[in-house]
Amino acid sequence: MTTEAHSFPRRQARTQRFTLGAPRAFTVSPDGSRVVFLRSRSGTDRANQLWVLDIGADGDGGERVAADPQALLGGASERLSAQERARRERSREGGAGIVGYATDSAVELASFALSGRLFAAELRAGTARELRVPGPVIDPRPSPDGRFVAYVTGGSLRVVGADGTQDRALAEPEAKTVTYGLAEFVAAEEMARSRGFWWSPDSERLLVARADDAPVRRWWISDPAHPERDPQQVAYPAAGTDNADVRLFVMGLDGKRTEVLWDRARYPYLARVHWSAAGAPLVLVQARDQRSQLFLAVDPDTGATRMVHADEDPQWLDLFPGVPCWSPGGQLVRIADEGGARVLAFGDRPLTGPQLHVRAVLDVSDDDVLVSASAGEAAAAPEIGEVHVYRVNELGVERVSQEPGVHSAVRSGGVTVLVSAVPERPGTQVRLVREAGRTASGTPSGGAAKAATIASYAEDPGLSPRVTLTEGGARRVPCALLLPHDYAEGDGPLPVLLDPYGGPHGQRVLAAHNPYLTSQWFADQGFAVLVADGRGMPGRSPAWEKAVKNDLLAVVLDDQIHALHALAERFPLDLGRVAIRGWSFGGYLAGAAVLRRPDVFHAAVVGAPVTDQRLYDTHYTERYLGDPRVQPEVYAANSLVDDDGLVGAAEPARPMMIVHGLADDNVVVAHSLRLSSALLAAGRPHEVLPLSGVTHMTPQEQVAENLLLLQVDFLKRSLKAG
Repeated sequence: MTTEAHSFPRRQARTQRFTLGAPRAFTVSPDGSRVVFLRSRSGTDRANQLWVLDIGADGDGGERVAADPQALLGGASERLSAQERARRERSREGGAGIVGYATDSAVELASFALSGRLFAAELRAGTARELRVPGPVIDPRPSPDGRFVAYVTGGSLRVVGADGTQDRALAEPEAKTVTYGLAEFVAAEEMARSRGFWWSPDSERLLVARADDAPVRRWWISDPAHPERDPQQVAYPAAGTDNADVRLFVMGLDGKRTEVLWDRARYPYLARVHWSAAGAPLVLVQARDQRSQLFLAVDPDTGATRMVHADEDPQWLDLFPGVPCWSPGGQLVRIADEGGARVLAFGDRPLTGPQLHVRAVLDVSDDDVLVSASAGEAAAAPEIGEVHVYRVNELGVERVSQEPGVHSAVRSGGVTVLVSAVPERPGTQVRLVREAGRTASGTPSGGAAKAATIASYAEDPGLSPRVTLTEGGARRVPCALLLPHDYAEGDGPLPVLLDPYGGPHGQRVLAAHNPYLTSQWFADQGFAVLVADGRGMPGRSPAWEKAVKNDLLAVVLDDQIHALHALAERFPLDLGRVAIRGWSFGGYLAGAAVLRRPDVFHAAVVGAPVTDQRLYDTHYTERYLGDPRVQPEVYAANSLVDDDGLVGAAEPARPMMIVHGLADDNVVVAHSLRLSSALLAAGRPHEVLPLSGVTHMTPQEQVAENLLLLQVDFLKRSLKAG
């Protein structure tokens, strides 16, 4: 089942959801003279190049390629190690070529791994060269002064001179289960900590994480389509089982090694590490139940730690991008839940109130803190789906981004790179805004703020969502409703397709264009498509997010129904023909919808679902459901299946299509197999679509395309929709 080459499903698959060719991963030099970023040659090219934008005194600039993977590899294909493939799976990285890089503090030297080899790029000169070192190389990072590059290979942390000499190991694994300088599974998958070493500001030492996954239970992932291949062994820390043992060391280039000491038994999670010239090394450690955490300052000479701050929460404590860190003046900067709001805390003082819901710290300067935030509970307007950039200091709050949309930023040297996605335009727009009165050298100029742009090569989707952003019901559930482009008032009610993620961290209702492309395509097949972000979703208030504790499934499912019924009073929705589709948490929610509320839902596409909560990882699952060894009944109530079969299934049985990648190492295929077995034992018809060689992502062009077509066919058959 394929379509013509220029159909939306084929183009979306070929362009990786129209993200290829868009600039990303920006770094601004501290003198404001250049911006470094990644971008591929076109909207269908997966291979990213390393680019530099030189900014002139007038604010304009010229782009140039600093490193081209095709030239560096001599046209050869990339070869990725198993560890690098796993890192990309954790970060959901579907690109190729240069997918990540790091720079020295002056942003003059960049390093990156390509096909397991180490490369360095002189950003001023625009030249790149290979540093011949043992491989395969993972996560190379220059020292702040640019004299060295540290990297990981084979579980060892090594350092080489930027000229390719003096390569040596700083730490080598004592066993096959040990790695130095890499993030363990739950850190990369759930904590958004993708790295395992950090340079000191003086370039003489590093903080290095040591992870030993010997305690972690082993699982095996096989490829049934290739029975001649050995199954892959993975260390998977399922809820209630042991995590990797993680320790932290200060390692000097002179070979000295000092362990950082804290109560690892009470606080086993190493969540964040920060080391800057503004203060001592700073680490954030969490308890296993994530209801308490410590901010610790480290003495790098002795490894002793001093508590700077402690947090407790009866539900759980979230982790945020960009914090904790020190301000240039030595104040602790963090994001905290205080007084029912998520605020920016500077030292001991909150600088924001309930009008803003702070989401990330983007930059900290002498004058202010740059943050991203959405409207809080006390905001004058709900600003549905919007995320803005703000400057915050003791004098108040100033919005940097003005146009309604989803915005983020990177800032240094008086230059702000503002990345904006808005409902009226496809893709993202990248603008460079120089502070008024600054030149490229950072000296005063007396002029007004000037802006340049960085071009995007992403393809135009050729599809504009017909979307209405609104709130549903008394709970004010944020919603996006999409109708077919050819629908006219008076055409009558439409079959409904709910298209949620529905769970924590996965906000879907956004004031932007591209997030609704797939939903609009489904709408144009004859459906009214509803996307609803109920409780548990980010972007509103701590209480909204944490309402799901111990009752995750019931709460999120109830909010989907609440939004559906509320919008049916205002829009042409046929409540006699309601389907739901989803992937990952959304697949779990879709399965629960037809099993537990068949009075509301009549068909479901269940993609890569978590069906037995005991089979998902520690850090995520225990945050919301606690310890399965202590409260197994909570896990059973929030699962679709348990050891006795289906959980809470009601009559009548509804059509269900289950889709799962057989190579998925995040939500393993055992979830779908157990669901199918339980459905069969209960005599419930269903369809299963196993995807050979597919992980939790579906980057393969024909697979991604045909998945959409098969879903539409199933939904129309199940709902008798024409």
